[in-house]
Amino acid sequence: MLQFSGLNIDLSHKQLAEKIYINNSIRAKELRVMGADGANLGVISLSEALKHAQEAGLDLLEISPKANPPVAKIADYGRFQYEQKKRDKEIKAKSHVTETKVVQIKIGTGEGDLNLKAKRVSGWLKEGHRVKVDLFLFGRYKYMEFNFLKERLEKFLTLVTEEYKIADPIKKSPKGLSTTIEKGKKV
Repeated sequence: MLQFSGLNIDLSHKQLAEKIYINNSIRAKELRVMGADGANLGVISLSEALKHAQEAGLDLLEISPKANPPVAKIADYGRFQYEQKKRDKEIKAKSHVTETKVVQIKIGTGEGDLNLKAKRVSGWLKEGHRVKVDLFLFGRYKYMEFNFLKERLEKFLTLVTEEYKIADPIKKSPKGLSTTIEKGKKV
């Protein structure tokens, strides 16, 4: 909770971390200043930097407070905020959240069901998701020969039509055998 001349303002930690100090709220005595045209004005005092900003009819923005000395830029604060929001929006639009999908097969799973699950795995790979394939073992199946079980899992992977690469090799897991595949060229 911040208080300014009788006003109570709640800011989250993220907002406090991203707060841009402008003009007289800048606390550093000396700043490395970039002009409005992008030219480097060098390391100058805060009062001199404010004078340059005032002459240009713009604001002095502290854009890198942790640098030594802090970096400030002479720019229009409203335009700076607009461009920052636009940049954040573009980054958010470009980011694609990948999920690790899980498909489980058993030793006794029939051919039709294996084909259906392989088709589902192909769809997930096409969407860009990682897929964890589990060969679920129960009872006596847990004690079968590892190579036989590995072949069974590899047989299922041959049914997958989308190109993939193995991100995590076949290994024993608490449930049986598992591997993770993701979209890409087969190696």
